[in-house]
Amino acid sequence: MTLVTRFFRFWYDFIVGDDWTVAAAVVAALVVTAFLGRHRVAAWWVLPVVVVLTLGLSLRRSLGRRGS
Repeated sequence: MTLVTRFFRFWYDFIVGDDWTVAAAVVAALVVTAFLGRHRVAAWWVLPVVVVLTLGLSLRRSLGRRGS
């Protein structure tokens, strides 16, 4: 495996990790925040809300799998 491949695999594992939905939600929140910011709307609250909701959903899914 080349150095470049290992580099990109590290970053994929670091960012995506075990749950790709969390990474996708954070990217979507960043896009929405940027869009609202461009239109001069206060968007500081979008990312924290999405992170808290996504964390809660991820924990619920994880605990649901473990309980089965």
